[in-house]
Amino acid sequence: MIDVDTFDLKMLAALQDDGRLTNQQLADLVGLSASQCSRRRMRLEEDKVISGYHADLAGEALGFGLIAFIHITLATHSPDNAKRFRELVNRVDDIQEAYALTGDADYLLKVMLRDLKSLSDIINNVLMPHQSVAHVRSSIVLDRLKESSKLPLKVLQG
Repeated sequence: MIDVDTFDLKMLAALQDDGRLTNQQLADLVGLSASQCSRRRMRLEEDKVISGYHADLAGEALGFGLIAFIHITLATHSPDNAKRFRELVNRVDDIQEAYALTGDADYLLKVMLRDLKSLSDIINNVLMPHQSVAHVRSSIVLDRLKESSKLPLKVLQG
């Protein structure tokens, strides 16, 4: 874990809200000079505290109206089988997020798709036939109550 001070936390909070801020805009928000903000931002990037910048796309506006979570149970629990499944996950662009779990399922996948046919295709033509997979169970999202990738930086203060 890297040490961050109050200025770093203010910068990170501002950048979580708007990653397009210039160093001058950031400086005005946190009370430092633009050059100090630039040096601090570069250090945070080099230390991988800031892992990148991106645009948040509105999936629904682009026709991706279905979000589903897919629970996967592996056929066998071996390093080779887990590796084959990880390789599959990394090849499939429809899978936005993938987590190894404890509990009933081995993995949880989040997919954002255009429609039910797309969900059927990924389950029946990609996941189920794969040699690493034994069982697939899906849940369709009815309503998204909250979505955030922001870290709770307030817990780091004090």
